[in-house]
Amino acid sequence: MISQNSIAQVFETARVEEVIGDFVQLKKAGTNFKGLSPFSDERSPSFVVSPVKQIWKDFSSGKGGNAVTFLMEHEHFTYPEAIKYLAKKYNIEIEETERTDEEKAHADTRESLYLVSEYANTYFQKTLHNTNQGKAIGLSYFKERGFTEETIKKFQLGYSLDEWQAFTDDALGKGYNINFLEQTGLTIVKGEKRFDRFKGRVMFPIHSMSGRILGFGGRILTNDKKAAKYLNSPESEIYYKSKILYGLYHAKQSIAKEDNCYLVEGYTDVIQFHQTGITNVVSSSGTALSPDQIRLINRLTNNITVLFDGDAAGIRASIRGIDLILEQGVNVKICTFPDGEDPDSFSKSNTLEELTEYLNSNAKDFIQFKASLLVKEANNDPIKKAETIREIVNSISKIPDQIKREIYIQECARIMDISENVLFTTLAQINKKESQDASKAPKQEQKAFQVVKNEPQAKRKIDIQYELERKIIEILMLYGDKTEQFEDLILKEDEASGELILEPTKHETRVFEKIYLDLQEDEMQFSNPQFKALYYSIIDKLNQDQNFSTKNFINQLDQDSASTVTSILMEDERYNLHDWERNQITPKEKKDSVSQLVSQTILSLRCHLIDQKVADYKNETLNENADKRAIIEDVKDYVGLKMLLSRKLGKVVG
Repeated sequence: MISQNSIAQVFETARVEEVIGDFVQLKKAGTNFKGLSPFSDERSPSFVVSPVKQIWKDFSSGKGGNAVTFLMEHEHFTYPEAIKYLAKKYNIEIEETERTDEEKAHADTRESLYLVSEYANTYFQKTLHNTNQGKAIGLSYFKERGFTEETIKKFQLGYSLDEWQAFTDDALGKGYNINFLEQTGLTIVKGEKRFDRFKGRVMFPIHSMSGRILGFGGRILTNDKKAAKYLNSPESEIYYKSKILYGLYHAKQSIAKEDNCYLVEGYTDVIQFHQTGITNVVSSSGTALSPDQIRLINRLTNNITVLFDGDAAGIRASIRGIDLILEQGVNVKICTFPDGEDPDSFSKSNTLEELTEYLNSNAKDFIQFKASLLVKEANNDPIKKAETIREIVNSISKIPDQIKREIYIQECARIMDISENVLFTTLAQINKKESQDASKAPKQEQKAFQVVKNEPQAKRKIDIQYELERKIIEILMLYGDKTEQFEDLILKEDEASGELILEPTKHETRVFEKIYLDLQEDEMQFSNPQFKALYYSIIDKLNQDQNFSTKNFINQLDQDSASTVTSILMEDERYNLHDWERNQITPKEKKDSVSQLVSQTILSLRCHLIDQKVADYKNETLNENADKRAIIEDVKDYVGLKMLLSRKLGKVVG
């Protein structure tokens, strides 16, 4: 168990914008930061981080919270794991008591798989550095590849002994469950027999974006033709090949800083680039590039440079993945190395300055690269040239941005020496065919400037009491501890006319006391159970703590309540406009009229409850035994009271 003192220190130190900035490319937007949602596929950023409130909100998925809840949502951390991650990030020493056997037994499957993988990673590293076989075979191989001791440790490279069950026996001896060893793929179980999957291989651990071990890649060092050269962990509950990029954990900050990501094919390509000094590089680890992998990169940058080796056949096969990148709305460039060279060998034989210069000089826009490659293949054959042009236009059709598509069509026309009109017609044909294939039925093409009648949308009914209760929670969270001057209305009978009047009286008090006393006076109750619980919790905290902190309060809530409070506090940010002053507009800040906001909210709630009461009375008149005269008198009194309140609100009573 982690001590409360350590947890408090982590919450006090962690900055939500710094934590999330390791996973999402954030850009300044007024007092906040915005970025693409890491929880959904979107092209317009709806993910907002507030440094002032130390919370975040993802408007596309509805999720929100603080730094800890982000890690729990994004990395599937347990609460203790999130605290430990933040402690490590901010160099905070954790005070922790030993977990009991019962607590260990209750660890869920995912956590157990992570623990087994972490243990295996430590075991393989120790085997590499501390055993004769590891040093003679594994370490020698890495040194031959040119990897320094620092690089080997940075990427946590290891070695699995060339013995059938050395790792499995060691893990079982340490108390690890065979079921979890099998589920991670570290151990192969066949009946009563158990084998090490990575027997006799050098090990490349595969990290999540936050540094957790998800799986492994192993390279065999013998000339066994029956064995695969590279072997990856099988997919498990924590390891999905299509959603992981090798090296992203080490590259994420550099990718965001450089606003570009180099995409290579293998583990050693990534490692060698890092050692040379270029760290914004990741690998698809030999698997076909997937949309999920592209979206991982897109959270950090909108620019990808794909690096190919000099093998022409390999380039032709790999270039199909370019269309997939274009479909995601990402800008893509391509750079090839000289014949016989790959990113690993080229970076090893060149200095950082030489490698950087080469990449900058030889990275071509995808259309220039694809055109030059395909034109060579066409070799002045008109039929092949026509096929080449269609293939290039087909790639352009994948781009979601219409302006970019038009610019690329113009560029293609220039390079291929063909009319733009012909290319635009071809593009329209491709788009039309794809649209028909998607719907499995031809659709009528819409003419330019044609007005299409929208289907009538059902109006969303607004729950007035829900919105007002939500507003009260927001006011308490933002301004509950502030002292304001309020104008109260005392209901009195006018001596001259005998009519009810509202007489104003001014006094100074704290916002939460004003709200609490007003709700008590009218015996108003929250109808929403969660808002009701939050209301009393906030009032209680404000009563006890003179230095109420929104951040600290949220940190003490359960995940569901924290998400609700975050949603309430961040709702305004969804529509916030910035740079008002630059446009010579000076709007009135909400904080400048807190007393008015409180009074209007309470008065609106009173008016709403009066409406409900009047509706209840009207239903009573349907009862034959009801005293209709008395009911009518009561209704008149309530309507009169509402008119007085509405006048104060500046509303027109319907």
